[in-house]
Amino acid sequence: MNWITRERPKIDRLACPWLIRRFIDPEAQFFFVPSDIVVEKAKELDAIAFDVPGVELTHYEDRCTFDRLIEKFNIRDDAVNDMAIIIRGADTDVHSLAPQSSGLWAISAGLAFNFIDDFELLEKGMLIYDALYSWARHLQDQKHTQNPTEKLLLEIFNTYMLEKTGTEKAPVWARQLKEIIQDQIDTNLNLSLKEVAAGLDMNPSYVSREFSKYFSDMSFGEYIRKQRIEKAIELLGSTKNSLAEIAYLTGFSDQSHFNRIFKLHTGQNPSAFRKSLHKK
Repeated sequence: MNWITRERPKIDRLACPWLIRRFIDPEAQFFFVPSDIVVEKAKELDAIAFDVPGVELTHYEDRCTFDRLIEKFNIRDDAVNDMAIIIRGADTDVHSLAPQSSGLWAISAGLAFNFIDDFELLEKGMLIYDALYSWARHLQDQKHTQNPTEKLLLEIFNTYMLEKTGTEKAPVWARQLKEIIQDQIDTNLNLSLKEVAAGLDMNPSYVSREFSKYFSDMSFGEYIRKQRIEKAIELLGSTKNSLAEIAYLTGFSDQSHFNRIFKLHTGQNPSAFRKSLHKK
């Protein structure tokens, strides 16, 4: 049977052919074409279209095409069902669904980057999903560090090294995030975690969880408020703007909110702080 979908597959459009060949149609032949002619070519090739809008086998609700194939063809396999959650998380950018989702996305994106030919990409993708199926069926309970004593020693060593150095070396994403915040602090003090995570092409939940490690033990919200206060201090000393104007320019909802947060950080309200600056 012929099957057809959009060109340049990454996740769902590699996972689905794997599922089709392994559980639905072992002799399946696949075609990859530009998205705007998939339906037209499906009629021409007498093929089943998938993972394109307007066809039966595609995304629905919060699920992806892999989920739809499982339901449509009543595939009852625990390992496949476990894979489906990982694939859904990777394909819909909800990496919090499974710890493996972000890794699958990274491998899939790298694979698509390395192989230009879609059929060569499919061949390599089949190996990836065969491996993921083997893990899901046989290896989920295994850890890379098998020896419990060895694992404990590694944890103690890493804890000691962190205490000794005082901090972890910031990863690339943390350095990039700091640059994003610094670049936008003058124009976008309402910058949200979701926005910056999107700019880094990362899961917001992961960024939120790891943020304090690399930003002076502060949460994202605490760090942004600190940047707002520092900007407000600069404006109090260098401009004649009113406190209400400075509150607006530094991203606070109103002057009352600005006054409260400013005093919390500096021990003085903004007007008293400004007066103390002029006395110097």
